[in-house]
Amino acid sequence: MSEDTTVHAELRENFGKGFARRLRAAGKIPAVLYGHGTDPVHVALPGHQMLLLVRHANALIELDIAGKSQLALVKDVQKDPVRQIIEHIDLVVIKKGEKVQVDVPVVVVGESFSGTIVNQDATSVSLEVEATHIPQHVEVDVEGLEEGARITAGELALPKGATLVTDPEVLVVAISVPAAAAADEAAAEDNADAGEAEDAATESE
Repeated sequence: MSEDTTVHAELRENFGKGFARRLRAAGKIPAVLYGHGTDPVHVALPGHQMLLLVRHANALIELDIAGKSQLALVKDVQKDPVRQIIEHIDLVVIKKGEKVQVDVPVVVVGESFSGTIVNQDATSVSLEVEATHIPQHVEVDVEGLEEGARITAGELALPKGATLVTDPEVLVVAISVPAAAAADEAAAEDNADAGEAEDAATESE
């Protein structure tokens, strides 16, 4: 683990909303660490450092709790819906070498054929991966794809060692033509057909 993912955690024995507010006022975030049959451990984490770390999904951190090191996965981040301040973090105990199931964001790369749009139906997929090799995202390449093209979860290029948990038939992206453009094209075709019919009628007179 790199230095910037090593987090010094303070054990806490006081609980309740009032104490949590005082922690946040002091620039710290209340959190709980659990998993692998261990008793939950309540800690306080440095607010600014955690704010930077949880910008990425499935952040893996190395906790320093009273001098003891423990690998942990950020499982859930609870935020105030209005102020977007982190109120609480759930951490899961991780053992090196073990595999975990995580939801990984899907990122669209490339540009589809001119005049088409990319409709992204799935913004993330569930993968089983090694805890120490969780990808930040999975890419879906739409370069040059034309109207009607579809890419399902089973067609995604996954990182080495990753296994797809999401149903492989789940639609990730579909390529289409905007409704207005399709209507304009249909109207143009109708006008062309009408023009041809008129020309044919004129020639037969």
